[in-house]
Amino acid sequence: MAAGLRAAWFDGRRSRARDVHVTLAPGPGGPSLTLEPLDGASPPVTLAHRDVQWPQAWSANRMPRKLAVDLGAHGSLQVDDVAGWHAAVEANGRNTPLAQRMQTRWGVFLVVAVVALAGLGAFYRWGTPWAATQLTRQVPVAWEMDLSARALGDLDEAWLKPSKLPPQRQAQLRARFDALAAQVAPELRRYPAYAPRLTLQFRDGMGANAFALPGGSIVMTDGMVEAAARQNLPDEALVGVLAHEIGHVMHRHTTRMIVEQGVLNVGLGIALGDVSTVVSMGGSLLTGLAYRRGHETEADCFATALMRRAGLPTAPMADLLLGIEAEMTGNKPGAAAPQGSSWMNLLSSHPETPKRARDLKDGQAEGCRG
Repeated sequence: MAAGLRAAWFDGRRSRARDVHVTLAPGPGGPSLTLEPLDGASPPVTLAHRDVQWPQAWSANRMPRKLAVDLGAHGSLQVDDVAGWHAAVEANGRNTPLAQRMQTRWGVFLVVAVVALAGLGAFYRWGTPWAATQLTRQVPVAWEMDLSARALGDLDEAWLKPSKLPPQRQAQLRARFDALAAQVAPELRRYPAYAPRLTLQFRDGMGANAFALPGGSIVMTDGMVEAAARQNLPDEALVGVLAHEIGHVMHRHTTRMIVEQGVLNVGLGIALGDVSTVVSMGGSLLTGLAYRRGHETEADCFATALMRRAGLPTAPMADLLLGIEAEMTGNKPGAAAPQGSSWMNLLSSHPETPKRARDLKDGQAEGCRG
């Protein structure tokens, strides 16, 4: 800093400011600062870098008229030549903080923004699923079974009723289910040590549906069985659906979803800071739907592998899915989605049914490894 640069020093011991020359010199941790009173009444005072609260320059085009520098126990300094101060600080080796460089240099801001967005994308795409998979390994089966019992109890009270299928029909499907479950080989298990007892239950209500609960419980509704009968499909159609639900169980998708949402919410909180609840919930919802679509694809991959191992076709399952969608939408089975359905696909937790069915008819599923 030029020797002629003057500043006003409020040393905390006098009622009036003292005019001083301020000089800077390079130091190991950053520049030191020397104050030389112009009245000559006292010797110069030198402050180490750590003893000064160095103000930041946020914009070269909008600097304040005066600058206050906190000197800690030595009071404060008022500088009129703000641009000269910042130039001298930089010339004498002060490392400009990243936040300041982002505020004053567009190039730095853009680089940091791109890196931050790439980091968020990597966290969402790979970090969250990986962390959830590792954490899910630590969740005991007993906790999953307790969660399932409470969830099914709530569903029975609110939505479901006892099955009206004849006992003989239930027994037939349970026999097919048990034979299929016996084909779950070690190489099909996402978690090698995870071996829950797979059980099939029937309920009435919720239309044509089947769902898996954590811990091994799978529920198929009467409506699903009736839909297969209306379409004159063989039991392999229902067995394929059950293979898909076994995939959800063996991949621990419900437990992973709970853990994924927890990891995602923590990550959003760290990345976005104090954002509104709406933004946080919206981001969590959309990414959660994307994870669920990934889970559905994993379950389809598992189903095709399990059905292949059992020597059973997956085409009847595809026909059943197309028939159920046709009944719900009023379209012909396999017809193209209506215009404007892309938004619905975005908000859907399942892959697009026609494409999914075509893959299943070919005995495969999109995105499967191997």
